[in-house]
Amino acid sequence: MSDAKILAERIDALEMRIAYQDDTIETLNETITAQWKQIDALTRQMEELRERLQEAESNAAAPINERPPHY
Repeated sequence: MSDAKILAERIDALEMRIAYQDDTIETLNETITAQWKQIDALTRQMEELRERLQEAESNAAAPINERPPHY
């Protein structure tokens, strides 16, 4: 084999690797973006639930963690 043909094959192999890596990076980027959106939505939902719990606790007649009188 000539040096030019060996060099061309090596370049082709490197180009294929780069193409696969670019595809993998794009897929990972899409996955991370979707996960961050989900994390953000869950964080907001948790804050809303925390606020609702605090509101319910403040509106309760007796403290929730108080022991019953028979103890």
